[in-house]
Amino acid sequence: MNAIIKTSLIASLIALLTLGLLASCARSPHPMNMTAAIQSAKTKADHEALAEHYEETAEEMENKAVEHEALLREYQREPWRFGKLATGFGNHCQNLIRIYRQAAEENREMAKMHRETAAGMKP
Repeated sequence: MNAIIKTSLIASLIALLTLGLLASCARSPHPMNMTAAIQSAKTKADHEALAEHYEETAEEMENKAVEHEALLREYQREPWRFGKLATGFGNHCQNLIRIYRQAAEENREMAKMHRETAAGMKP
């Protein structure tokens, strides 16, 4: 394949991946102002709402990890399609999988703490 075409394809792939990442970061699936929500949480319902928020966020983080596992399998299955960048893409996915899984675990832990707080409060 012509070097110019190959470079153009790689640049296009990188641009698409970057745009996808930026688009997913730009939209906030949970528009809750967490600072205000945490500062004003005084009732059982407040803490249950926070727990729900953290559980939903954990689920989203887990879904992102699964998505990147699929991408990683693709990079590993057909590395020649991505040339020298296949290893970089694979490493990137492995890092994101680890980060998303850690974020999911941290969010589950926050949900657990808010559930425990809510359980100790009057209705």
